[in-house]
Amino acid sequence: MTTAINSAVEKGDATIGAHLVRDVSLPALVLHREALEHNIRWMQTFVSDSGAELAPHGKTSMTPALFKRQLDAGAWGITLASATQTRAAYAHGVRRVLMANQLVGTPNMALIADLLADPAFDFYCMVDHPDNVADLGAYFASRGVKLNVMIEYGVVGGRCGCRSEREVIELARAINAQPALALTGIEGYEGVIHGDHAVSGIREFAASLVRLAVQLQDSDAFAIAKPIITASGSAWYDLIAESFEAQNAGGRFLSVLRPGSYVAHDHGIYKEAQCCVLDRRSDLHEGLRPALEVWAHVQSLPEPGFAVIALGKRDVAYDAGLPVPLLRYKAGVLPAVGDDVGACKVTAVMDQHAFMTVAPGVELRVGDIISFGTSHPCLTFDKWRVGLLVDEQLAVVESMETCF
Repeated sequence: MTTAINSAVEKGDATIGAHLVRDVSLPALVLHREALEHNIRWMQTFVSDSGAELAPHGKTSMTPALFKRQLDAGAWGITLASATQTRAAYAHGVRRVLMANQLVGTPNMALIADLLADPAFDFYCMVDHPDNVADLGAYFASRGVKLNVMIEYGVVGGRCGCRSEREVIELARAINAQPALALTGIEGYEGVIHGDHAVSGIREFAASLVRLAVQLQDSDAFAIAKPIITASGSAWYDLIAESFEAQNAGGRFLSVLRPGSYVAHDHGIYKEAQCCVLDRRSDLHEGLRPALEVWAHVQSLPEPGFAVIALGKRDVAYDAGLPVPLLRYKAGVLPAVGDDVGACKVTAVMDQHAFMTVAPGVELRVGDIISFGTSHPCLTFDKWRVGLLVDEQLAVVESMETCF
């Protein structure tokens, strides 16, 4: 029976009741149901209470089952980063997409134009340069389709976006000269603002977004009565929400926040960022919970105090911190009781192996199972075709396919 269960899980089939320590081929991407559901409720409540709408960034997980849960909980739409991601989300029922990126290249434009043949599909993309405006205008006119665009406003040294308010105003004129384009809002991304004065810089950036939106609206540049104003990654969403609300952005505009990593959270950079949010907001008594782990076997114990784990760069993010050992389980032993191995430390990862120092007092044997926390969930999800949703007893309750 175990062989059949492993085979089904590997194929992405939902094998209800398979247990992580007994039935599942490892390594595996694991999502804890209770924490996941808490995070979805928590962020939706936070954003709604801030007078904004939530369009979670789907690139984090590219998992349609999570998109559905986020939308069912009240999300306004799903944010994505590319035309191919948009097509994948549409194929799984998503009907409102904010593409927080430029739509560049005729084949990518064709993907979106095809989707816009469905009148129920609501799509927005970013522009930040007259060349892109001209190309989009010409292509979508040739297809007889109207494209909703938003101006991206950026910061010097950051990612995309107009670098000055003057460029924004001039780009708005270029957009309105294209009959196939509709200017529907303004967008920015504050996550590239760093340094000792990041908090004040982010607030100033949010204020400039609102100021530009007001200026554009007063000059009748927008094609809709209540334009969209949007920003927010997964670290500073509270500051953006406060800035938009304080400037009454929700009164004249549809404020949209776009955090994505909250759905799974992590044991690294976003855990630290969440602590900062809670420090800034004394009214928030509980934050997000890490819901994502990667489980793997102890593969070799070649030297005292040193373990090799069957987990590597092919399985887990390593760009923003190495995997964090959490609990050790004895393979096949139920009920599963995890022993704390947090004093152990991963020191390096290779393609298929992780090197871990074994803390004094921790006794391991080859075949033991260790759960690992991660940092930066975006680059863990993309390693997997399937994630396993488990209940409090560590039994699989759903197999969640990704669309990378």
